[in-house]
Amino acid sequence: MFESKTGIFLVAGLGFFALAFLVMGLLPWLIYRGEPILTVDDMVQKGIVPEFVELAERFPKQFAQYFGKPDEKSFAAAIRRGHQLYVGEACWHCHSQQVRPVSNETLRWGPVSHAREYQNELQMPVLFGTRRVGPDLAREAGRRTNDWHIAHFFKPRAVAPLSVMPEYTWFFDANGVPNRDGMALITYMQWLGSWLDHYPYYQGEGPAGPGPAEKVNMRGI
Repeated sequence: MFESKTGIFLVAGLGFFALAFLVMGLLPWLIYRGEPILTVDDMVQKGIVPEFVELAERFPKQFAQYFGKPDEKSFAAAIRRGHQLYVGEACWHCHSQQVRPVSNETLRWGPVSHAREYQNELQMPVLFGTRRVGPDLAREAGRRTNDWHIAHFFKPRAVAPLSVMPEYTWFFDANGVPNRDGMALITYMQWLGSWLDHYPYYQGEGPAGPGPAEKVNMRGI
């Protein structure tokens, strides 16, 4: 059997499967098994993203009703709720959170994703995505303004004419102001990747991206 083409392909297939399991499963586990899993509370101690504060300033009445004041506790609550919505609305079907080493992805979204980016509670299970209809969101934080995200969720083709994304009008009150879920999801978008010590890509700075000091200065924190 093993001398036939079928046998050769079978052995090769099993060999490649074993190699993939070793490189993509067992090896990362062995390397990072001693690393702590960061909680949301751990990550918010690095600071509140300014876009969350901007939501409080822009919509003070609604923000106070939904979250109180923009502190670490409300920021953590908004991130957790935003993550629930991101998963529940199946956003990960069309938006991955993993930059892959193919198709010039590093020119569009920065360096290839690495394991330590997923060492936190909101990446379990990891949201690598099943396909990429929209852009990768692994490091979305601060790349676009709150106004852009508000317009994009309410009427996607107003800011991206070729978008196939549905309109998420239920994230808004009758007067067009984002409601609790809308603000939470926008906060989650503005948080993705911001916890990294070295944020690899920020507002068109290129694949290398700024270091932590530059990130702080650019974000006004």
